Amino acid sequence: MKTKAAVLRTGHGPFTVEELEVEAPRSDEVLVRMVAAGMCHTDLRPREQPAEDYAGPQVYGHEGSGVVEAVGADVSTVSVGDHVVLSFASCAACPSCAVNRPSYCYELRQLNMSGARPDGSTCFVDVDGQPVGSHYFGQSSFAGMSVVAERSVVKVDPDLDLVNLGPLGCGIQTGAGAIMNSLAVPEGSSVVVTGAGALGLSAIMATQIVGAGTVIAVDRHQSRLDLARRYGATHTILGSVDSALEAGETASMTEQILDLTGGGADVAFDTTGNAEVVRAAYEGLTFVGTLGMAGVGSGDVSFGFRSMVSGRSIRGILEGDSVPSEFIPYLAELNVAGSFPYHELIATFPLEQVNEAEAASMSGEVVKPVLLF
Repeated sequence: MKTKAAVLRTGHGPFTVEELEVEAPRSDEVLVRMVAAGMCHTDLRPREQPAEDYAGPQVYGHEGSGVVEAVGADVSTVSVGDHVVLSFASCAACPSCAVNRPSYCYELRQLNMSGARPDGSTCFVDVDGQPVGSHYFGQSSFAGMSVVAERSVVKVDPDLDLVNLGPLGCGIQTGAGAIMNSLAVPEGSSVVVTGAGALGLSAIMATQIVGAGTVIAVDRHQSRLDLARRYGATHTILGSVDSALEAGETASMTEQILDLTGGGADVAFDTTGNAEVVRAAYEGLTFVGTLGMAGVGSGDVSFGFRSMVSGRSIRGILEGDSVPSEFIPYLAELNVAGSFPYHELIATFPLEQVNEAEAASMSGEVVKPVLLF
């Protein structure tokens, strides 16, 4: 069959909307007709790689929602006609998957970021008969029809709006899960969230669900800080618009955190991947505070020995330690109940405006772009 898809052919070029041939699903795969797909920074990371390192062409997209059109012979979790949300892929067999922690799957990189199935094949072919990368995060949801790994598919209530469900598969569940699962923030705790994009704002919404006390949002856009206030932040810190922060500014950020919390935050959650911001948030913790890191940066981040042995802890966070089949329906329920209004962050774009959606996201104009099919 044929479908339209947004293809990234060069790391620093635009997305091109093309017609692709789609292979039928294999025994352990599901064919999904996409309704919506969230755009996340992870879909744009090729822009940060040297051009010679880009392995395109590729169909990105890792926050999809849609309807099942066909299933492979061995698929047991969904049937034709089911409404589904798509999330990351995992192997189901490694030590992490065996203890129900699929976001730390030993095969995570191969299954989610290789641009192909484990055997190296793809489900997309272009008009010239050349393969186009697929199975990004098990799904490659920037396509009207896509072949998806069964482990990436989560069945949801058909009465729910699939457009609103589109972004749940990665960023929203990571932000909420960081607070609710990974860091298990206790009631009344003080929390710092650095970065108030979709990931950070979802985390701030989650602080209200767990009953956190002081909640500090840090961002370089005042408009994002205004949203953070709306969704539960009690205080905000406006950072530099420059990506490289001066030492004095990071010291000031730490001082403001210490002052606002009366001596240090219990928990900090970073979504920026900026080493200076991470270090400033870490130094703003209590001596037994915890820093969670979900922002993906490049290079190294360092911490002084004395601050490390004080009792502080650091942990990396992938996908908010969620089990998608359980956590995604739960977040959808919270949204319907009105306690997790992440849908208010969404701005929709037709697939043909994929480049405009990217520009709006990168400028900060839009918090969560969602492509419609």
